[in-house]
Amino acid sequence: MLKIFLVEDEMIMREGIKKNIDWEKENFSFVGDAADGELAYPLIIQKKPDILITDIKMPFMDGLELSRLVKAELPDIKIIVLSGYDEFDYAKEAIDIGIAEYLLKPVTSAKLLETLHRVQKTILEQREKEAVKNGVDEEMKFFRKLVLGNMSVSLLLKEGRALGIELAASEYNLLLLQLFLGNDVDEANKRIEEIRQGFQKLKEVYINIEIADRGREEFWILLKGTEEYPLSALENDIGASIEKLVKTENQTEYFGVLGKRTERLGDLSVCYERANKRFAHRFLAEKNKIYQVEDTQDTTLDLESLNLSQTDRRALEQFLSTGLKEDVAVFIDSYFHKTGGNNIQSILFRQYVVMDIYIITVSFSQKMGYQKQELAKLYGDKQEFMKVFASVEDTKQYLKKLLETAIALREKALPGKYDTVLKQAQEYIEEHYHQSDISLNTVAASVNLSPNHFSAIFSQELGETFIEYLTRVRMEKAKELLRTTSKKSTEIAYEVGYKDAHYFGSLFKKTQNCTPKEYRMHS
Repeated sequence: MLKIFLVEDEMIMREGIKKNIDWEKENFSFVGDAADGELAYPLIIQKKPDILITDIKMPFMDGLELSRLVKAELPDIKIIVLSGYDEFDYAKEAIDIGIAEYLLKPVTSAKLLETLHRVQKTILEQREKEAVKNGVDEEMKFFRKLVLGNMSVSLLLKEGRALGIELAASEYNLLLLQLFLGNDVDEANKRIEEIRQGFQKLKEVYINIEIADRGREEFWILLKGTEEYPLSALENDIGASIEKLVKTENQTEYFGVLGKRTERLGDLSVCYERANKRFAHRFLAEKNKIYQVEDTQDTTLDLESLNLSQTDRRALEQFLSTGLKEDVAVFIDSYFHKTGGNNIQSILFRQYVVMDIYIITVSFSQKMGYQKQELAKLYGDKQEFMKVFASVEDTKQYLKKLLETAIALREKALPGKYDTVLKQAQEYIEEHYHQSDISLNTVAASVNLSPNHFSAIFSQELGETFIEYLTRVRMEKAKELLRTTSKKSTEIAYEVGYKDAHYFGSLFKKTQNCTPKEYRMHS
């Protein structure tokens, strides 16, 4: 059952709403009520209701201020605002905060229930989508167990059924697929979502496949052959479907590897290991093909040619963006084969290639936020390069260390990838803290993130919630005004963003352990 909390200063109306609805019959749980926002706030944080019903005009703390505070702490909560006909300006503010529904008084039980059920449907749909997402994560974990071969067949069958994956088949194969979506991040995100939806439709058409999204635009597809639908036919059909799906997307390329078929579920680990070795060449091999694992790995490489084309540099950039440390050695071998083959014996050629890779790698790392000076220390200065050309092996070892370091820096940068966003958010708060309508929603919108996502990364990266941060900024500004001006507390409250001086005073005492007057006397 979804939990309901009610805030209404008119006792008759509050009691009427609370008692005139059979909450349990309507599949709701009524968990509490209060007469104003200040009394309600700690109870709401404690009870964590799914839906908050609140009046707008109330003493001490009105419904909008309460909604801003609650949304900052419980971004998923749905809020229904009750308002009179003469409070249209409040309604406009409510929209900015992210209120789910807005009802005009007087409100009948039937109208309120109709609205509650509509909000209930929205909440349950959102939770279902979240469950699907979590299910995708569980599928990926299961696929890893499947291909690593460290679990018994009986346990694999049992765990698969728990996830809705039926593994029983007469024959199996794995298809490893990499997409290349271009450098435009927004377009790439849009295309990957469209392709994911396309894969979901494929699963509906071909019931004998399972698809796991590995991230980094990479997918693992399990093919299950039966007497009615043998693997040979399924492989051809899936290959054609993938080509049709991906080629409808502009600037999208793909690379796939089919493993060697096996009749035993327990041998999928061997199938995966062989396919993955071939898959490691995906950044340099010819795109828009699905290779058989038996294909000669160098069929696309001209070992006698010297090819220092832009294509190979783009392959390096793609590898730096999505490649893994364990693939570095294979990538370097492939890179030398593709660009020059036997020319690797030439010191001059190795110097050229190393300098080219070095420049591209430094440029990539700088885009991740690293400074050129610190990269020179990590990657080695260009003046020190001569010692890496003594032998082919020395050159390869240097490049291996260079690319592994770049990938490590990329992974290290990921937790801090929101630094720019958070800096922009902090600057926005610094400029708008004095506005009473500043909220989690408005700040999230200023940095183009959803409120839920923004709230999560804000707390995770800064170690405090949005409302704690905003309150701290406002209190610091208030203390500054108390120290440097003779303004009254009511004026200062308004200047730092609080419409209610009483609430400002209580919050100041709570956070600073003294009243504004006491602070002024001792500062």
